[in-house]
Amino acid sequence: MRVFVLAFAVGVWLVQQQAELVAWPWLAAGVTVALLTLLMVHIVNLLLEKSGLVRRWLVTIMPLLVAGFALGFIWASAFAHWRLADVLPAAHEGLDIEIVGVVRALPQKIGRGVRFEFDVEQAAASVPQRISLAWYRGWAEAEAGPAVLPVHAGERWRFTVRLKRPHGNMNPHGFDYEAWLFERDIRATGYVRPPHQSNATRLDPAVWRPGYAIEMLRERIRERFQSVLPDAPYVGILIALAIGDQQSIAPELWQRFAHTGITHLMSISGLHVTMLAGLFYFLTGWLWRRSSVLPLHLPTQKAAALGGFAAALVYSLLAGFGVPAQRTLYMLAVVVLARLLNREVAASRILALALLVVLLFDPWAVLAAGFWLSFGAVSLLFYIASGRLGTAHWLIEWGRAQWAVTLGMLPALLALFQQFSLVSPLANAVAIPLVSFAITPLALAGVLPFLDPLLWLANVITTGLMSFIDWLAVLPMATWQQAVPPAWAIMLALGGGIWLLLPRGFPARWLGLLAFLPLLTITPQRPPIGVAEMVVLDVGQGLAVHVQTATHDLLFDTGPAFSSEADSGNRIIVPYLRAMGVRRLDELIVSHADNDHSGGAESVLASVPVNLLRTSLPDRHKLNQRLVPQIPCRAGDTWRWDDVRFTILHPTAGFQTKKTNAVSCVLAINASGRRLLITSDIEAAQESALVARQAASDNASELAAEVLIVPHHGSRTSSTPAFIAAVGAKEAIFPLGYRNRFGHPKADVVARYAASGARLHRTDADGAIKVHLGSTGVHIDHVRALRRRYWQSRPNTAATE
Repeated sequence: MRVFVLAFAVGVWLVQQQAELVAWPWLAAGVTVALLTLLMVHIVNLLLEKSGLVRRWLVTIMPLLVAGFALGFIWASAFAHWRLADVLPAAHEGLDIEIVGVVRALPQKIGRGVRFEFDVEQAAASVPQRISLAWYRGWAEAEAGPAVLPVHAGERWRFTVRLKRPHGNMNPHGFDYEAWLFERDIRATGYVRPPHQSNATRLDPAVWRPGYAIEMLRERIRERFQSVLPDAPYVGILIALAIGDQQSIAPELWQRFAHTGITHLMSISGLHVTMLAGLFYFLTGWLWRRSSVLPLHLPTQKAAALGGFAAALVYSLLAGFGVPAQRTLYMLAVVVLARLLNREVAASRILALALLVVLLFDPWAVLAAGFWLSFGAVSLLFYIASGRLGTAHWLIEWGRAQWAVTLGMLPALLALFQQFSLVSPLANAVAIPLVSFAITPLALAGVLPFLDPLLWLANVITTGLMSFIDWLAVLPMATWQQAVPPAWAIMLALGGGIWLLLPRGFPARWLGLLAFLPLLTITPQRPPIGVAEMVVLDVGQGLAVHVQTATHDLLFDTGPAFSSEADSGNRIIVPYLRAMGVRRLDELIVSHADNDHSGGAESVLASVPVNLLRTSLPDRHKLNQRLVPQIPCRAGDTWRWDDVRFTILHPTAGFQTKKTNAVSCVLAINASGRRLLITSDIEAAQESALVARQAASDNASELAAEVLIVPHHGSRTSSTPAFIAAVGAKEAIFPLGYRNRFGHPKADVVARYAASGARLHRTDADGAIKVHLGSTGVHIDHVRALRRRYWQSRPNTAATE
């Protein structure tokens, strides 16, 4: 059975790597073959029950692997076809549509309003059954808009909304937002129209269905915690531990948890579910024994097992039923069933059954990091516990478990997050007992009315723990960070970890350590001398370009800020630079003060050392207060890195204007005679000045470039015919957001570039765009094409008239 389940899991995983799904007729044929193979395996297994191991492997186990793989592939493919059928028609994107439905889950406050999942019951047009909506006060953080009416889980509302198909930024090694939405069965996103343009109406204060009732209870608990601890900085941690609402924890706290390796404790993990199940197991058993009648009908151990499972089920549902909770609940279900049937089940079989049930209900669980970390950690614990003779002192056993999990999960952490905490063992030594046996039980007990003192005590303990965590987080070298390791290095390290964790006495276990060396020492390949490689990052409606030469790194602009807590810097650019192995920027250019170009700068400066900051910012801008060497953008400034030449073309010295776009830095890059021009947000007047300056210059090709990053995202204020002709680009890149509110790029601007003979590239449709400049010419790749998956919609990118 274990072999079959592992093969089934591989088949499910492989489906999630496909760019296109296998057609239904082929899936039907595959089901027939797989079922016939299973039947053959069963018959042959009966005939060869006492045959040799090799013969049994060839005749039964190999077909079992094939059948398991095929059924897993077919199962996940069928689910994917079914889910893809629930789609928002492209023609309905951006239209005002009246819908009626129910707020499905906990609403989450965002900077300008509230976001929530919505189950659609009625709609004036064809829309998916489950969507994600935002209700804003205004378009920007500083805008004052109409008040947003309070929205609560389980309420039925009528809204007028504008929807679009799921779409997210697509960058190298970046988070796949579309995959996250698809796994949650959210098939469209959008926003509620303002009250004066819609008829937002609460139709029913409560829809009493089981799922909605649970969400209503979760929201009441969250409100209770916030009212009991209104000013507590760590109340979000208690909420997350009680009901699994991780959005209640501030982003800066998550960074501290990552730096100290305790992130797993601040979400509902298997440890928390098991702890609660164990508590109720003993409590149920103790109460059952007090009765003289009940044990006669049901033995105490079986009753206790049922009581523990019931507690685990309630807690898992209350906590949002994430993958770690599912895995633990299913494992407990197998143990309880075995106890009721008086059977003994091997630990590996329990884990395999839990894995099978998770994938049967949610084939997309393999897309979540929590899936791999949860099952991986438990597998390691079972592995080090198997085949050992006798038991050591509990403290030694605990230390062995910590060592196994830390070592065994290291390759996965570097593959998924490109970092791991060096202080994690010390942090977990303190945090695990406090969170598991003090804070979490107190938080859960504090859910009940009239037990406010328990929440106060939980908050006091949490505050003390966080003081210790804060101290660890700022220690030098608290966190190891590196580039994404290659797949072969990850697999080699995993094998080395398994070898190293073999029982004591096994010869040459130390060789396992050598298998970790490539994982920790290999660095990404950089461009050779005379070559420049650029990545125009997909930051939505904004600009951020990473330029890399043989030994230097430059970042031109930092994309927009999305809210007071989230921006392109901390969400996209810093994780990208870490994954690429960039530990220091030789230069950061912030072209001008507009949010869509400077919004992520503070996060970049706070996370990555920068040798030089070059800007066209006004004197009082907050970035000018940074303790970083700074110089202004000034036309004529030039420098050379690794035989690649960089030249600032605009603004000229002494140029002054109140228009921020007009002072945008313009950068030309020349690698082995191949040129790229980054124009930021210059407009027609600045383009004319550049063309005139080129005409009067001895260098008639100063503006000429094979690749042009189109000015001002394709706005009508820029891209004059004279400028396009002067540049003569063969490749034109439009950096913009999908269905942005400015309507960029404008249709006449797109037509102008197309008429010039340039190939057009767009970050909203193509994701991040990789550009290679060198003696071999210009090569361009689209990250969305390189990372193509079947759930990614093909964006409707018709230019705006």
